[in-house]
Amino acid sequence: MTDWVDVAHRDEIAHKEYRVVDVDDVEVVVFNLDGEFYALEDVCTHDGAELSGGHVEDECIVCPRHGAKFSIRSGEALTPPAYEATETFPVRVTEDGTVQVRDPRWD
Repeated sequence: MTDWVDVAHRDEIAHKEYRVVDVDDVEVVVFNLDGEFYALEDVCTHDGAELSGGHVEDECIVCPRHGAKFSIRSGEALTPPAYEATETFPVRVTEDGTVQVRDPRWD
């Protein structure tokens, strides 16, 4: 089973901001939307570019290379040139406010 990986304290990630963390050799980007945290694999399914570096627009991350939009909540590809969703990951906030993420795909 994959361990939970610390990302940051919840107060360190402002609304519509994100942090990137390595989870078992997978780059994961963790977003804050109004105090709720979501995690996506940091990859555009169109061409493999990193989503981090893009900007948050409403509840979407916009790929910085070609402008594809992905839902931060579901990972769904919302606009071309991407058509496949990016992977999502479980996120939790501990009692002390630490945001954590894990990759359960290999459990």
